[in-house]
Amino acid sequence: MQEILPTIDPGFEADAADAVSAMSALGGTAGVSRDPLLGGRLVVAQPVRGYRVAIDAVLLAAAVSAHPGERVLELGTGVGASALCLAARVPGVAVVGLEIQAHLAALAAANIADNGLGAWVSVVTGDLRQPPAALAPGSFDRVMANPPYLRAGAHTPSPDPSRAMANGEGDAELADWVDAAAKMLRPSGHFTVIYRADRLDEAISVIHKRFGAVVLFPLWPRAGVAAKRVLLTGRLGAASPARLSAGLVLHGAGGGFSADVEAVLRGAGALEL
Repeated sequence: MQEILPTIDPGFEADAADAVSAMSALGGTAGVSRDPLLGGRLVVAQPVRGYRVAIDAVLLAAAVSAHPGERVLELGTGVGASALCLAARVPGVAVVGLEIQAHLAALAAANIADNGLGAWVSVVTGDLRQPPAALAPGSFDRVMANPPYLRAGAHTPSPDPSRAMANGEGDAELADWVDAAAKMLRPSGHFTVIYRADRLDEAISVIHKRFGAVVLFPLWPRAGVAAKRVLLTGRLGAASPARLSAGLVLHGAGGGFSADVEAVLRGAGALEL
């Protein structure tokens, strides 16, 4: 997956000493890069090796139509990229990230502080199948997630443990992610997820058991090319039928990002699903 505007600042390792120490103690990668998001509005520390922030994280945050005063939970927040992007775009929204990998949660906490968003964004370490007590069921207006795309047993896991957990299903399947979202949402709350298009049938089946008014938003690599990713959003307990959106074309004829995508990646724009 394409990384977002990568730059490496060796001096950041000293700024994120606590996070790096946590990663080392937990067997994570001690090398950390400092990468800009949203045209430099944010700077995110992440492991040099292992799973890296990609365009998916920014598009997911852009697809969440949150409002000031709402509470949003991100399942599997990683280093906090989506949570930070949402908070930067919507001042006054409170975002909580849940992350099972402690070394990534430590980096997320460092990123929150480094970007001055500690009043609005926080991170909790834990398993979405057994959420920590800090996350009260029914207390969030919206939940967003970028779950592992690859079905367990149907791919060769990465030799990097962190990347393997981010890309491939482990003990938690897609249904577990959907159930966790439903549990954490208030009545009529919204769930937004980004997923592989070739598993769309499974995603719709699982999501529709708990959510209605589902909107499918394809992400077309180029005009006339089949989508590889799709954004889906639904409302808890709704009975309205599903709707297929026009979606978003990611790249223009010249190979660069389309103007609509640039407005999201650099301009912190929103996606209207």
